[in-house]
Amino acid sequence: MRDITTEVFQAVLFDNDGTLTDSTAAVERAWRAWAAHHEVPLERLVRYHGVPSRSIVEAVVDPHVDVDLATADIDRRELEDVEDVEPLPGAVEAMEAVGDRAAIVTSAGRELAVLRLSAAGLRAPEAFVTADDITRGKPDPQPFLVAADKLGADPGRCLVVEDAPAGVAAGRAAGAATLAVTTTSPAEDLDADLVVPDLSGVVFIETDEGIRVRLREPVGRRPRHR
Repeated sequence: MRDITTEVFQAVLFDNDGTLTDSTAAVERAWRAWAAHHEVPLERLVRYHGVPSRSIVEAVVDPHVDVDLATADIDRRELEDVEDVEPLPGAVEAMEAVGDRAAIVTSAGRELAVLRLSAAGLRAPEAFVTADDITRGKPDPQPFLVAADKLGADPGRCLVVEDAPAGVAAGRAAGAATLAVTTTSPAEDLDADLVVPDLSGVVFIETDEGIRVRLREPVGRRPRHR
């Protein structure tokens, strides 16, 4: 495990849903309605957070179901519901601190990702990787490798910030350091270099050499090294 508080990073690659924005209510409404419509038991949808919608559909629908149509259906449902989407604690400050060294790497499609960021009052950085930009989604490292390339950064000198096991695994496979937040998954499921409750638990500091990360310990909320 790496001690990310001692490193200087060329770039910080943020996941969006569950890391920067809280879209849980909207996501659950869309997938519950979709599952009911396609007669998919809800228990089949467990533990797919952070995985592209098409990959989820392929994994849970019965063989006779048209995957293209079923994926288009969930994509439409999610686009129609961005109610209650808001920034998670520390997200606005983190994005402002990292500035043009930041990328957002999300399993959502571009249109949906932009809608959710806008609903949460966040602006997408220039380096923005969505499901539309890749052929292999998380936990494959491709999304983070593409983001690092967009920023001209060495993946090994990037910090991946995630809330989902699939995203942490993708970041680690890309060779990046990993910071996880427990906004959607328990700490024991997040095999990251550092785990904190949310982004208010850390401070990002821009220096001439790159981005440093400092721990901040609010009362009653202790970060956990791995």
